[in-house]
Amino acid sequence: MIRKYREADIEQILDIWLSASIEAHSFVGSKFWQSKVSEMRDIYIPASEAFVFEADGQVVGFYCLYGNTLAAVFVRPSLQGNGIGSALIEDAKSRRACLQLSVYRQNASSISFYKKHGFIELSEQIDEQTGHPEFIMEHYC
Repeated sequence: MIRKYREADIEQILDIWLSASIEAHSFVGSKFWQSKVSEMRDIYIPASEAFVFEADGQVVGFYCLYGNTLAAVFVRPSLQGNGIGSALIEDAKSRRACLQLSVYRQNASSISFYKKHGFIELSEQIDEQTGHPEFIMEHYC
């Protein structure tokens, strides 16, 4: 079930975000992601419109919208490949006529996932925080 984020979800969300970020972005390094947990808790999650995928009373995935930007979509790594990410992204697409996102160029599996869901590559830039190249992708803008 997908539902709106509640403050009580924050620790589960942060755990999913950290473990999935480390796994998907090994080229960045785990120390970088660990250093961003407080910002996620105190700045990014509260500033965005967040939704969670709940199964058996546990949060197993989430996404965040910031305006027309899909700022985050993450699924607990042990549950990836079971349709949770697809359900989350389809829910996000139903809430906006236009969505943009950024994804690291080295994250081939996520790029493929986004393309499968109708996103196209618009441009490339360098992520200011990590120095790694990333694609800007959009869906029906």
